[in-house]
Amino acid sequence: MDIEFKISKKPVNYKKALELLEKRVDKVKEGGRELVWFLEHPITYTAGIRSLNEEILDKSIKIIRTNRGGKITLHNPGQQIVYFVINLNRRKKDIRNLVLQIENTIIKFLKLYKINSYADKKNIGVWVKKRKIAAIGIRVSRWVAYHGFCINIKNNLKDYKKINPCGLDNRKVTSLKNENKTPIRIKKNLKRIFLNQLLKV
Repeated sequence: MDIEFKISKKPVNYKKALELLEKRVDKVKEGGRELVWFLEHPITYTAGIRSLNEEILDKSIKIIRTNRGGKITLHNPGQQIVYFVINLNRRKKDIRNLVLQIENTIIKFLKLYKINSYADKKNIGVWVKKRKIAAIGIRVSRWVAYHGFCINIKNNLKDYKKINPCGLDNRKVTSLKNENKTPIRIKKNLKRIFLNQLLKV
């Protein structure tokens, strides 16, 4: 697989990240290298194409509208984000399978920290004891899939109080730290597992 793995050590502005992703989408459509990008954002609230205004509880916060799937969500420091640009023309043209392999990546990753998690067919993402620990948002253009997923590692869950994340009760979110787990080798473990699951896409 000809994939570039990119790791940003400092938080990346959301709009700048999205601009880079969309430029890479155009290159991948022309046969360029695919991308998997590990990063964090400063506190950022984004709204997907299915979001509703009533999901914004604190009307003073700034919401960035995006073209990804899903609803209102939060990105903040301590949350591991994995963006990608994957060419499904070279793989199976099966979006549901891509989502399944992302879910399996997250579930296997959490298993390393002795956290039992599961996917929910009705509410996309990954869950621990009925609390959401990971969100997934994807857009597909001419069978090039992009955006990605995020996992709550040690971020401040209080930032969720200003929204109903993904249309859910904001008390129903959790993180590795909240589950009393010590997160180590996050990027290394995620990269290995995600690369393995991409072989099934």
